[in-house]
Amino acid sequence: MDLARHIAQRFSENSAPLSDAALDKVASILVRTDLKKNAMYLKEGEVSKHIGYVYKGMLRLFYYKNKRDLTEHFACEGTNFFCIESFFRQQPTHLMIEALENSVVFGLPHDELLAMAAEDYEIEVMYRTLIENSLILSQQKADMLRFESANERYRRLLREHPEIIQRAPLSHIASYLLMTPETLSRVRASLL
Repeated sequence: MDLARHIAQRFSENSAPLSDAALDKVASILVRTDLKKNAMYLKEGEVSKHIGYVYKGMLRLFYYKNKRDLTEHFACEGTNFFCIESFFRQQPTHLMIEALENSVVFGLPHDELLAMAAEDYEIEVMYRTLIENSLILSQQKADMLRFESANERYRRLLREHPEIIQRAPLSHIASYLLMTPETLSRVRASLL
């Protein structure tokens, strides 16, 4: 199986089952991007043109607020990511995407994906399910930040995404969990 077909299969596994014909269509539009550590996949002011899949490496989605760098999301191997508002509206984003490691990303391009979804019900269901999954993830994060203590947020991250704890800089983890680095240090120390 060639790599593009493998990635199409992964998009399908992360959303909705696709027939062989639909997998071939999805594979035909994939765009590969190789990123060095610290390279930007998407810069502030650019338009998000892809729903991404991390084949290798780790990315973070972040923005600046009051001159502070705030991490919105991490994406590691096997996960999808995109800037929802910019992708839907095809307008410039404030959200940026940076490679935390050397990474390989495959993207489903906006225009081609929407054209295929309009013609192929299976691809439309895959697209809709990718969006639904992203919205659910956003809601879960919002609920975590609203209802859980700092200790609970860190324990959840440790339990559900240990790869982030092992691979991301502590300053980005603290930002993601809406903590100061000092609070994160105290939380980590309390678990020892």
